[in-house]
Amino acid sequence: MKQLIIAIALSGVLVSCNSSGKDKAEASSAKETATDSIASPAKTNYVAIDTEEALIATSLMAAPAASRAGCKVIGYNMAGEFVTLKEGDNEFIVLADDPNNPGFNAACYHKSMEPFMARGRELRAEGKTGPEIFDIREAEAKSGQLDMGKPGATLHIYYGPSDKYDPETLKVEGAKYRYVVYLPFATAESTGLPENPVGPNHPWIMNPGTHRAHIMISPLADEKE
Repeated sequence: MKQLIIAIALSGVLVSCNSSGKDKAEASSAKETATDSIASPAKTNYVAIDTEEALIATSLMAAPAASRAGCKVIGYNMAGEFVTLKEGDNEFIVLADDPNNPGFNAACYHKSMEPFMARGRELRAEGKTGPEIFDIREAEAKSGQLDMGKPGATLHIYYGPSDKYDPETLKVEGAKYRYVVYLPFATAESTGLPENPVGPNHPWIMNPGTHRAHIMISPLADEKE
């Protein structure tokens, strides 16, 4: 009888040990699964910008989010023709990325700057170099022939080395923002801004004293992306 009682007690201890070991193993497995899930986020499915719809959608990312629906979009279509890709009715014009050039570069600017921007495109089409375009527009702006738009008009640039995007968010792979505020003929003295960047996310004035004087602002990269 005594031996039977001891056998029953030993059996209980073994069952308890086995159950405890199983529970610990399951808990450990669940913890590892959760850790793996956190350590391995879902990979973004970037695809090529190979349609005009995708070109328009990604180029509109250069504009402020609240204004994108009403922006006019101009630029080269997939056939290489400079056209109006989308009509708009607000204060912004978006210059779409050129699908025939590597990488991505779209810009959004206040419509009052269209004469200045259009003149640059016209001179470039004539084969003028960057310095030549600068000098011609400088002379025309000083004479009053070229309308430089409203002082403080902005240019938003969305750019990066890739030509692929996420169809769900419309974000271009690795693209960043840069903002420009045009203040023709402004100087470091008239604005209080340095003529060279002093650090990331700090405004500074470029081309001071010229028709192309503008405040440069390059936001810090979003580390979450």
